Amino acid sequence: MPNLLTRLTPSLTLSLVLALAGATLAAPAPDAPRRPNIVVFLADDWGFSDVGAFGGEIATPNLDALARRGMRFSNFHVSASCSPTRSMLLTGVDNHRNGVGNMREAIPLEHLGQPGYLSVLKREVVTVASLLRDSGYRTYVAGKWHVGKEPYNLPDQRGFDRSLIQGDSGSDNWETGKRYLDLNDQVYWYEDGKPAKMPSDYYSSEYFVDRAIDYIRSDKRQQQPFFAYVAFQANHIPLQAPKAFVDKYKGRYDAGWDAVRQARRDRAAALGLVPPDTAMVRMSTTADWAKSTPQQQAYDARRMEVYAAMAEAMDHHVGRLIDYLKQTGQYDNTVFLFMSDNGSEASDPYEIPLGRLWLDWQYKRDIDSLGAKGAYTVIGPSWGSAAASPLATYKFYSGEGGIRVPLIVAGVPGMPADKIQGSFTHINDIVPTLLELAGTQHPGTLYRGQPVEPIYGRSLLPALRGEADRVHPVDEPVGYELSGNEALFKGDLKLIRNIPPVGDGQWHLYDIRRDPGETNDLKARLPEVFRQMLADYEAYAKANGVLPMPPGYEPRQQVMTNAIHLVYIPRYRAPVITVLLLMGAGLGYWIWRRRRAR
Repeated sequence: MPNLLTRLTPSLTLSLVLALAGATLAAPAPDAPRRPNIVVFLADDWGFSDVGAFGGEIATPNLDALARRGMRFSNFHVSASCSPTRSMLLTGVDNHRNGVGNMREAIPLEHLGQPGYLSVLKREVVTVASLLRDSGYRTYVAGKWHVGKEPYNLPDQRGFDRSLIQGDSGSDNWETGKRYLDLNDQVYWYEDGKPAKMPSDYYSSEYFVDRAIDYIRSDKRQQQPFFAYVAFQANHIPLQAPKAFVDKYKGRYDAGWDAVRQARRDRAAALGLVPPDTAMVRMSTTADWAKSTPQQQAYDARRMEVYAAMAEAMDHHVGRLIDYLKQTGQYDNTVFLFMSDNGSEASDPYEIPLGRLWLDWQYKRDIDSLGAKGAYTVIGPSWGSAAASPLATYKFYSGEGGIRVPLIVAGVPGMPADKIQGSFTHINDIVPTLLELAGTQHPGTLYRGQPVEPIYGRSLLPALRGEADRVHPVDEPVGYELSGNEALFKGDLKLIRNIPPVGDGQWHLYDIRRDPGETNDLKARLPEVFRQMLADYEAYAKANGVLPMPPGYEPRQQVMTNAIHLVYIPRYRAPVITVLLLMGAGLGYWIWRRRRAR
């Protein structure tokens, strides 16, 4: 080119330079990377090894396929109850700082309304949906909400363009107007911030996926990426599933809960999710299968068959959403996350006299009807321990079985396939991960001119892309508390205390990476570490406003107490007062008539 230019006249040279410059300026710039769609699947009350890819015998082919395509997090922690986990999933803020220090159903009444203990999201938090919508995402939610049904807390005010939600802790899976316990006056359904008009009959997992697909398909802004949050009721009580799924598991659980717990532990170890020598405790709440009558064994096996069927049905409907995205060419640009909101459910409402009375009036529970419309069942503590295998405890408690759950992430650009991440991770890590995926900043402590809580987690992306072995530094303390069950994580170590009757009320120290079953207490061998972690927990509790539990707190008793104070007294106060007034008026009239007769 220089030789050519020297042979040209100055005017021709100038013309050629300008033409070349114009061509360069007119050349189209390389396309900016497309921001991915994001789909979050949240299961309800799934134990650590309920997913096939985590060692379970339940058929979950669609979740297993996501696991092979992406990464399984084998040391991922949530809260031990529904609403605290959901509050952190949406905000990335510790539940004591976002308003959901405890769930309404189990909170001590003296805590209710205290700072951090509203039992619903407070105003001073911003959700990941709001931030994604602000940055150009289409945002949808379908399913169980359970973080507040005040007008300011409904999804349309919390960043979602379209929403169909069940507002409270749960409901029947076949009948939209049927409550699962007498904890509210009705089932509260909302669509786009207004009371929803629901079909009388449906199946929850199918319906929630139908709505999510409909929202994605009907939105005209197809050029924008979307965020879809599908929050299933499976496997929250009552356990219910289509008969075709239930019948597939006939006979599968006839060997009992101990056999299932051991088999799951062995498969989880073979898959590399836990160490090969992982030991397990046998919980005091696990019954002796061999001492049950054949009739009782058959009934208990059927309960677990329904549980497995409900999980497989949910996986089936997860597959329907995935298939829709494949058919429409959106699958390859979609990041998927799957997790459970807490560990397996072990409580049995039939053990509470008030609960049994109401359930016997509302539901049937003979063996032939289990899973069907109008029937009610739970798995109880023995199967609950099997579902959490090889971990200790279950929902509500701070043992690994209550707060370590499966997490699968797939579809992140640049991530390797079929990997396992074994370092400690936390539910508060999800929001910073999604924001980084979307190229969106968290506003810190000020959003739209109003103060908000900052996020606390760390992005999982470096680990997902193989750029880091750990998500959290080994010297970073991460605290936890719910209903007096406490924990503090630091590197691979965990400080833990659980209240009776499941716990002993004492502090223990475990290496949960080498000993996820929490069988080898290290506090005597590591006294300095133990003391430092106790101090770290006290600092966490003070900084986050954790309130001490009242003496004698017992969760089942508290649920019944709250039902009386928050449901029955408000419900029956007016009729009782009316009856008493009428009786008083009648008595006064009778006395007046008697006196006149004299």
